[in-house]
Amino acid sequence: MESSLNKELLEKFKKAFYVDEKNILSQNVCSRQDPFEVSLSRKKLEETQNIFNHKIESEAKPITHQKNSGRCWLFAALNVMRLPFMKQLNIEDFEFSQAYLFFWDKIERCNFFLHTIVEAAKRNESVDGRLISFLLQVPANDGGQWDMLVNLIQKHGIMPKKCFPESFSCESSGRLNQLLKSKLREYAKELYGLVTNGINEADVQNTIEKQMLVIYRIVGICLGIPNETFTWTYYDKNKNFHCIGPITPKEFYENHVKPVFNVESKICLVTDPRPTNQYGRVYTIDCLGNVLGGRKCIYNNQPVETLMELVTKSIKENEAVWFGCEVSKRFASKQGIQDLAIHDFKLVFGTDIQITMSKADRLLYGESAMSHAMVFTAVYEDNNGDVKKFRVENSWGEDRGDKGYLIMTDDWFKEFVFEVVIDKKFVPQSILDVFKQEPIVLPAWDPMGTLASAK
Repeated sequence: MESSLNKELLEKFKKAFYVDEKNILSQNVCSRQDPFEVSLSRKKLEETQNIFNHKIESEAKPITHQKNSGRCWLFAALNVMRLPFMKQLNIEDFEFSQAYLFFWDKIERCNFFLHTIVEAAKRNESVDGRLISFLLQVPANDGGQWDMLVNLIQKHGIMPKKCFPESFSCESSGRLNQLLKSKLREYAKELYGLVTNGINEADVQNTIEKQMLVIYRIVGICLGIPNETFTWTYYDKNKNFHCIGPITPKEFYENHVKPVFNVESKICLVTDPRPTNQYGRVYTIDCLGNVLGGRKCIYNNQPVETLMELVTKSIKENEAVWFGCEVSKRFASKQGIQDLAIHDFKLVFGTDIQITMSKADRLLYGESAMSHAMVFTAVYEDNNGDVKKFRVENSWGEDRGDKGYLIMTDDWFKEFVFEVVIDKKFVPQSILDVFKQEPIVLPAWDPMGTLASAK
């Protein structure tokens, strides 16, 4: 039986609200303040200490800031990579160019999208069907995942930030994405029409080439175009002068970065507890990628305890860890605390919020997905050897948390961490063997295909 919101029912709700004076107090406060700030637990703030008994040898400077862009996955990856690189060169502070990889990701991602539309049309997917409708929602996205980063570095290399610095549209990417979305949807219509009208493959590819010429122009105008070679000069900690170059970004990675941080030696592990997706199996996402012909996003699904164990092992061996999580839940952003008890919503609203469903159910009902990538740099174990909390390097500048670093409890990890990248040398052979399986293809809209892009 339907229950419409009639006058009597609404009056019942109103009376129930005002009969409890605590609701009035909460209303008085929350109507003037951020309800999340109001719900912060003073007790948890007092108990939280930024002290860890296992920490990587040294954390890098400066703290990075992705500004108003969704490049967290690039920042986190380059933050991990710079640690052994800085140690090798004995330098005080350093950043790889996030703008350089951002440029190439935009170019490659647009090309990938146009070819994906062609393939979808060849599969007889309708424009108003779920797949193409999903692809057209966000044809230009800042976000990404680890395998996408590997594709970019393997093809284009990397360079120091001083050799290709930030631009306005790097730090505030919304307008650029607006331009690209409009052109990509326009071009998708053109390509879909060509395929459905039976135009030959050569003409379709010629059309994409003409379209990409315009895309390249737009991206190049907004971000600048990287030079094919660069020369980087720097002082080490002993004030000695050094010069590298002229060198290509690909050569720079191969000769100076890969010996201390090889992206190909890292593997991506996820934890997806949905009953349909078994642990010990490998998955991929339909139509997800950035470089045409590059490696697919491959997920080795393991229990969350395995991810936590391998992160701890890596940190103890002096290696920081890239990871993806849902950052917005039970997170005190200003204080930099990720703790299931940091917000007492039940005290303020008379009901709990955000953790009332299981992790699997939150994925199923659209309440949870990976949204942000950061770096683990330290872990705390109690006297029994049980992990209690982690130290996290973020890319939101120094104003949040402990000068840019966050604290994450073990319980928060279990609920909201979805993906970690671990060096093969720390991973048991039984888990590595899972990658030998043929990947199970999940649909393009599956939550495990969500791209890390929080800002």
